Amino acid sequence: MPPLVTRRRVEFRDTDAAGIVHFSAFFFWMESAEHELLRAAGVPVVERTADGVDASWPRVSASCDYTSAVRFGAEVEIVAAVEKIGRTSVAYVFQFGHEGTPVAHGRVVAARCLMHPGRPRAVPIPDEIIVRLEPFRGRN
Repeated sequence: MPPLVTRRRVEFRDTDAAGIVHFSAFFFWMESAEHELLRAAGVPVVERTADGVDASWPRVSASCDYTSAVRFGAEVEIVAAVEKIGRTSVAYVFQFGHEGTPVAHGRVVAARCLMHPGRPRAVPIPDEIIVRLEPFRGRN
C-alpha cells in the first residue's frame, strides 16, 4: 500500500489578501490528511477505552516549509506518509504539490495519549495500531 494521496481545492478562506494560500492553511490540511490516513488504516482518531477515558493523538510538534506559491482555486495534491513510529508517538510527513510543482513539505508528530481531565498522558501505542500504520510508512 502506498502512502495516502489526497487532494484539496484552495478555497477563498485559505488565502491571504493577495490570493495566495496562507501559511496556516497547510497545518489544517496536514491534520485533515493525517485523519484520512488514520481512517484508511482503520485507526480511530478518538477511541473510548474500556475504563471510559478517551485515547487520541494530540500533536507535540508541527512544521512546514514552503517552496512555491499556490493560489485560490488551484487543486493541491497532498501525499501523507508515516515517517516513524515510536513507543508513544507517530511522525508523519507531507508533500504538497500543484500541477507537478512542489509547493511545501511538512512534518507532524502526534503522541498517543489518554485524555484525562486536566492533562493528557502519553501511553504506548498498541501493537494492533502499529501493524495498521506500517503499510503507510514512507519508502525512500
